[in-house]
Amino acid sequence: MDPNYSKCWSASKKESWKNILLLAYQSLGVVYGDLSISPLYVFYSTFAEDIHHSETNEEIFGTLSFVFWTLTLVPLFKYVFIVLRADDNGEGGTFALYSLICRHAKVSLLPNRQVADEALSTYKMEHRPEKKSSSRAKLFLEEHKSLHTALLILVLVGTCMVIGDGVLTPAISVFSAVSGLELSMSKEHHQYAVIPITCFILVCLFALQHYGTHRIGFLFAPVVLTWLLCISSLGLYNIFCWNQQVYKALSPYYMFKFLKKTRKSGWMSLGGILLCITGSEVMFADLGHFSYDAIQIAFTFLVYPALILAYMGQAAYLSMHHDASSQISFYVSVPEIVRWPVLIIAILASVVGSQAIISGTFSIINQSQSLGCFPRVKVVHTSNKIHGQIYIPEINWLLMILCIAVTIGFRDIKHMGNASGLAVMAVMLVTTCLTSLVIILCWHKPPILALSFLLFFGSIELLYFSASLIKFREGAWLPILLALFLVTIMFVWHYATIKKYEYDLHNKVSLEWLLALGPSLGISRVPGIGIVFTNLTSGIPANFSRFVTNLPAFHRTLVFVCIKSVPVPYVPPAERYLVGRVGPPAHRSYRCIVRYGYRDVHQDVDSFESELVDKLANFIRYNWSQSPVNFDSVNEDGGSRSSEGRLAVIGMLASDFDLEESVQPESVSVSFPTVNSVSDVIEMENVGVVDKRVRFVIDESKSDSESEFGATFAADALLQEELQELFEAHQAGTAFILGHSHVKAKQGSSILKRLAINYGYNFLRRNCRGADVSLKVPPVSLLEVGMVYIV
Repeated sequence: MDPNYSKCWSASKKESWKNILLLAYQSLGVVYGDLSISPLYVFYSTFAEDIHHSETNEEIFGTLSFVFWTLTLVPLFKYVFIVLRADDNGEGGTFALYSLICRHAKVSLLPNRQVADEALSTYKMEHRPEKKSSSRAKLFLEEHKSLHTALLILVLVGTCMVIGDGVLTPAISVFSAVSGLELSMSKEHHQYAVIPITCFILVCLFALQHYGTHRIGFLFAPVVLTWLLCISSLGLYNIFCWNQQVYKALSPYYMFKFLKKTRKSGWMSLGGILLCITGSEVMFADLGHFSYDAIQIAFTFLVYPALILAYMGQAAYLSMHHDASSQISFYVSVPEIVRWPVLIIAILASVVGSQAIISGTFSIINQSQSLGCFPRVKVVHTSNKIHGQIYIPEINWLLMILCIAVTIGFRDIKHMGNASGLAVMAVMLVTTCLTSLVIILCWHKPPILALSFLLFFGSIELLYFSASLIKFREGAWLPILLALFLVTIMFVWHYATIKKYEYDLHNKVSLEWLLALGPSLGISRVPGIGIVFTNLTSGIPANFSRFVTNLPAFHRTLVFVCIKSVPVPYVPPAERYLVGRVGPPAHRSYRCIVRYGYRDVHQDVDSFESELVDKLANFIRYNWSQSPVNFDSVNEDGGSRSSEGRLAVIGMLASDFDLEESVQPESVSVSFPTVNSVSDVIEMENVGVVDKRVRFVIDESKSDSESEFGATFAADALLQEELQELFEAHQAGTAFILGHSHVKAKQGSSILKRLAINYGYNFLRRNCRGADVSLKVPPVSLLEVGMVYIV
């Protein structure tokens, strides 16, 4: 045994803890900006109108007790110790939970699912023993198609509420921070100063988004850390200065006394108390940028104690100052000598918290777009070094307009708090529902455990949600209206996308039709590479047949490219490209399926074109290195069998897949280990078709070294010829063939479907980015083929 082993282990462990602590420090600026500024407006929103601060202090102590237990049960117990463990390859958020469920149960509405995707290294699943009860729940969920739609709508509602939070959080955060000026100027001046200053800060915040946060991101953690130390120090000062017995209010008994005295008014005031946990969902959404340990350490040992001290300090101060409810705000408990520095730090912290939720909104819209649930928008990657930092111009300016409209329209923290609280609780309810499904389907725990989780945390969140919902006319209508509008857009887009795919699937052209095209029909092959974009993973798309019908020529090298999303966060570059032939080698036609995860960065067209040619060249080398006996075969009727469906994962090192008889309804992969292979071969057969093959067996006794040398020489010559033609075609130029679609509802469709397809989807299609823009295809190389879809 190596005597230095224990020392090395200790050093690596020390280094590991050093990295975790560094990540925990960095997470302060990204994860906890929104949560840390909640003391600015929680007490103010709670005592706005519903309840009043009395001499008995029952209201203020009851509020403190509610804040303490809410912070303890929801962010600490629910998120830190349970929900954060439901990660998808280290990623968190609504789509991470949904992709986990879709991988463990066939509930996805995306139609291009392939069993071949399960060979991805990131497509890992929990292989715990599945109990009969969880198996029954899984079968019940898979059998009822209506539940698949309901699950998608639930995910979309959670997504839309996150977007709504992206509108409300910057407004209430900056407005609450700037409202501290009311103690330093007269009421008349304050009334005309806070709104313009807030709007100016918001405009500057959104105007700087296109630069990205990587240039000033290093300031975020120090700002939030300074703010947390500031509010905790103020809390300790107020506790020791005004009321050292305030810790008694942490008892749950004060919650009971609070509700007993205030009754309906106290229940309605819960809409302000719930604001203490706004930003908790960011811990899970930003899990992929840090780690479970880092987020857990930062919250448990710094953020949570600082917030508790801040709220206790405010309660201690207010327990000795029974002024009007309008004076219940954060800044009244700040000593006058440090009020201006605290105001500046609060504004900086509110800007950091707003930046985090804006970046999160960009990220979740990009994920929605990747899964076909959002109209195409322009996504700009602001950093080449930091993965995932994106900027969406259209969404940025729309968020800015809405934020300014909310600030000017509400002009009140109470109404903003009602709106923000309802959006936050809706997201948390969706997370609770999805996590309970993960407990059953992914963790294979008993359904009673998932039901207990759902009932315990769901009842707490429903209580707060009802308190926000009752204030529908006092601001809570805004997130509901935004969610209804966005859910309608996303569901219509997703529905039409699925219908278009089904139309392409039923109208695809046979391989025999493509092979029959030749000089006898007046079809010529022109130099260059023709890249035909399609949603199909097999078969010839109808838009290509329309192209050949109108222009009887196509390129000498033809590549059918399908860019598809897989329900995983990332696809490793070595596993991204599935490449195969369409027809015999002499036809020079290929199929390439490019797989992306919902958090992957899509390449620009220049790097994609070069990489595609490299992958084709690697596939050709691999293909000719295989024995012709293993590749070419015949059907039982003696006809030649094309290689449509035989795809290879072109990567660094992988395993070979081979199959004699396909009996699966979708793509099938069977693996056995190899040592020096450069790709995975995956058989992908048509649905429900059993393709039997006959292999020719060569009598080894009749083969000699001369025939082997001749076969090898001929194979090398054919390989060099095909590679030469590929590179010549690349030099001649590349044309990108895209379908320009118009979708119409078929005759006899319902009024709702005709409205959704003929007007809703086509309006969105005309006013969003085109496929050529989202794929970054240069206009000079673009060929668009008009297609009318009757769905």
